[in-house]
Amino acid sequence: MNSYELQAMQELKAWQKKMKKKPSLINRLSKKLQVKINSYIPDKVHKAVTATIKQMVRGVLFGSTYTTRSRTPYSTLEATEAVVKEKIDFYKKAAATEGGITGAGGILLGLADFPILLSMKMKMLFDIASVYGFSVKDYKERLFILHIFQLAFSSQQRRRDVFEQITDWNEKSKLIPEDIHQFDWLNFQQEYRDYIDIAKMAQLIPGIGAVVGVIVNYRLINQLGDTAINAYRMRLQEAKLIEG
Repeated sequence: MNSYELQAMQELKAWQKKMKKKPSLINRLSKKLQVKINSYIPDKVHKAVTATIKQMVRGVLFGSTYTTRSRTPYSTLEATEAVVKEKIDFYKKAAATEGGITGAGGILLGLADFPILLSMKMKMLFDIASVYGFSVKDYKERLFILHIFQLAFSSQQRRRDVFEQITDWNEKSKLIPEDIHQFDWLNFQQEYRDYIDIAKMAQLIPGIGAVVGVIVNYRLINQLGDTAINAYRMRLQEAKLIEG
């Protein structure tokens, strides 16, 4: 193991510990408050939002399948992750620019930021998977991407559950139904919406929306990128392609 891989494995262990950490008191109280708020929202609204996000994500998933090129894996982890980090940097800058433009445009443009940013996040995950050598044409690899998304944008309790689901993925994925409709879309959309609601609502405030859009989008993409890197490091480690 070279010095880069040693550092990467240390970062992976720290990330795994973070993912398995029990929710703090503040985490639990925040989640209870959000659940309480959600209980006041009519079921038909939840169903409408769930259906919208489901169709949006499915469109991105299946669309990106045909716009992401297959790659020959790089010879070293360092070479692989140099390319991955370049891609994350590209998407961070693109998302920040988009957030600034939509944030400056008031409520209507601010609302348009949601699907645009979601599409960017999904496309970035497809690109990252490809660089690491995983085929995004494989349905179960696309489900793995959705799990990465949840790890980045969920409550701590949900993170722990999802982390358990992706541990030893090669074996667990054999038990996954082939029908994407059986994916837990309700939990997916609620966790994502609850996680980013406060930050993204501030983007709709006149006068500060542009600044908030730049900062929030940059940080959200950075967080997703970091989560993806460690999730794929774990896959490589489990496959014994890198030492642990």
